[in-house]
Order: sequence, then C-alpha cells, then structure tokens
Amino acid sequence: MNIKPLFDRVVIKNVEAEETTKSGIILTSAAKEKPQMAEVLAVGPGGMVDGKEVAMQVKVGQKVIYSKYAGTEVKLDGQEVIIVRQSDILAVVE
Repeated sequence: MNIKPLFDRVVIKNVEAEETTKSGIILTSAAKEKPQMAEVLAVGPGGMVDGKEVAMQVKVGQKVIYSKYAGTEVKLDGQEVIIVRQSDILAVVE
C-alpha cells in the first residue's frame, strides 16, 4: 500500500532500539525505551497550514529525531508507521 501524507504531515518509521547497553547488558523488550529516532518514508507537499505558508524541510530517507509523544501510530501492510506534523520533528540526524 502506498501512503501520501497531506499538507505538513510526514510518515516515519521507528529505527530499531538497541538491544544491549554500552556495557553489554542485554535489554528485554519491556526495559527498552521507545525510540525517538525514525526514518522518513513519505513527506507531504507543505502549503498553507493555519494561515501560514509551510515549506517542507525533511526528505524521504533522512533519519530524524521527533517528539516523544508526537503523531498517530498506524499499521499498514503489517508495518507500524507514525504520521507526525513537520513541527513535531526536532532534528535531522546526519
């Protein structure tokens, strides 16, 4: 299934959380923190949002850091993705 976000929305997919700590301790799934780093899968066209012109700053394929409780989680073709507003993206990881 192909998804095309509208306006200033961005579709992202979480990057897998690390399963071991730096000291080598293996974490269970309950102990893992929800990752805040994701890969951009699709970007909306931007345009007028709340009376202001919004230009999209992110591109497909970039890794980004987003707000912890941002977005709406959706399951598409068995894959969990999150749809967020561009303003919920805090930084681009290079």
